[in-house]
Amino acid sequence: MDAVLSFLNNYKIIDGFIVAVGMFGVYLIFDRFRALYFEYSLPSEPFMKQVMALIEQDKIEEAITFCGANEKKPLAYVTKRILERSDRDDGAIESSLDIAASEIAPKLLKGLGHVAMVSNVVTLIGLLGTVVGLITAFRAVSFADVAQKQTLLAEGISIAMTATMLGLMFAIPAMIGYSFLHAKQGQLFNEIDQCSQKVIEALRSRIYMPYKGLTAYPSGLNTEALTGGKRAPPPTKAS
Repeated sequence: MDAVLSFLNNYKIIDGFIVAVGMFGVYLIFDRFRALYFEYSLPSEPFMKQVMALIEQDKIEEAITFCGANEKKPLAYVTKRILERSDRDDGAIESSLDIAASEIAPKLLKGLGHVAMVSNVVTLIGLLGTVVGLITAFRAVSFADVAQKQTLLAEGISIAMTATMLGLMFAIPAMIGYSFLHAKQGQLFNEIDQCSQKVIEALRSRIYMPYKGLTAYPSGLNTEALTGGKRAPPPTKAS
């Protein structure tokens, strides 16, 4: 036991683990912050206003092109997948929403659970360092020489407090970062859900071009070509 305690204290093993795990958490926080707040974020109001206007004008291809220009954004990607099935029945449209949502969900969820894990792990490692420091201090009181007791006791308490401080230094920012990232993630999911439902409803109730008899049955057909160059005889009047 003494050899293990000496190894942990002399080589600062616990402090090194705390710093390594904490820096991993810092990297995750910055990476998720960049992704959720910049890479995946899209102003939903102006985007939906443009998409809905194109749907109302029955310009589905233009709407798909507009969404394709922002395809890296989850909201635009889901909207594009729905619009690509606009010529199908309601079941196919709903299915396209489910498939698109399942495709973008891993991107939004990626790494966020690890941020919470880092907060818990560095706290536990810091607690381990605190216990190791206290054991070192108590052993000094019990077994060390009188001349060395005060020095070893102070050293053990210093080890315990250092580990606690390092653990809290990384755990507190990780907890705060996780709360902000989790809130942003929920906001993005809510925007995707609300906007996709609006698009589906607009596709169901969109106004098609009115029926025109002259357009459906134009009068300028080349009937002579259809009859081999012979005019059809006029209808005879019934006697």
